[in-house]
Amino acid sequence: MNDNTQKPEERRFMRRVALVDGIGILAILALAAVWYAYDALLLVFACILFAVLLFELSKMLQRRLRLRRQWSLALVVSALLLALGLFGWLAAPHVGEQADKLADAVPEALKRLHDAVEQQPLLKRLMTGMPSPEQMQKQIAQMVPNAGLFFTGLLGALGNVVIILFVGVYFAAQPYLYIDGLVTLVPKRHRARAREVLDEIGRTLARWLVGKAVSMLVVGVASGVGLSLLGVPLAMILGLIAGLLDFIPYLGPLMAGVPAVLIAFSDSPALALYVVALFGAIQLVEGYLLSPLIEKRTVSLPPALTIVMQLLFGALFGMAGVALATPLTAVLAVLVSMLYVQDVLGDPVRTPSQRED
Repeated sequence: MNDNTQKPEERRFMRRVALVDGIGILAILALAAVWYAYDALLLVFACILFAVLLFELSKMLQRRLRLRRQWSLALVVSALLLALGLFGWLAAPHVGEQADKLADAVPEALKRLHDAVEQQPLLKRLMTGMPSPEQMQKQIAQMVPNAGLFFTGLLGALGNVVIILFVGVYFAAQPYLYIDGLVTLVPKRHRARAREVLDEIGRTLARWLVGKAVSMLVVGVASGVGLSLLGVPLAMILGLIAGLLDFIPYLGPLMAGVPAVLIAFSDSPALALYVVALFGAIQLVEGYLLSPLIEKRTVSLPPALTIVMQLLFGALFGMAGVALATPLTAVLAVLVSMLYVQDVLGDPVRTPSQRED
């Protein structure tokens, strides 16, 4: 039976079956691409994040100085390069020296912690099954190379940074070129809505990044100064680690506190307790004072959802997934809010960037 002899209902049914099969095949291919090329996709997302940050900073500068956006972007990039150059000239030698010492101090601190546990019967029973210092070092060494986005190792990490910098600048210089290219892939009747969704994603990521940059700076400075006042060795590099890991909400501060407590414990258990109290105080101030003030002007995401998504992306994509879980969650929240809840269900919910307006 050909199409000319088929009834209209049968032809419509066959077209629907073909459409559903095509969508299913495309979905399977998309999932396969995500699974096998997730590292490259995460690297592209990191480039987009950096581009969004540059674009938002250039817009802020454009509003204040009344410049063309290209000139304001050039000033932002120049200021960042100048800041990185000054940091490299003034602090990099000290940071590099402390990083080398930290690499030697952490294994020694792990060994002392293990010996202290072995000397206490109660702690020994509680910590039954705790790996040996050598096993801990091996696990940490295995985590570090896997923390990359695309390339691995030290040179790979530098390569990732270079790619993020250059591609981010290109994206920020001509953002609408790439946005228009994505919109043209959408059917004409949905292009206006697609542009609204992309604009909202960009606005949400920009607000989150600006707020997170402020939080990272405050936590890094407070941690470094506090550790220095307590007399903890390698305070500068430990404060830098705390500031960088604050990019990961909730889990990052815990990860940053571990080496600081270990280094302090190698000096004395009392100093380790002071370090725990310091990091606890910093997180209390950040959680109950700094973050609410920042979120009023940026983006608010439910804490439980953020932690669950960090665990999920970490299980799927490793440390890079943990690091990028929160901005990815913000993007998913915008997509679900606008494309499903608003468009399909018809509920006038607010997006993450609108909840604190």
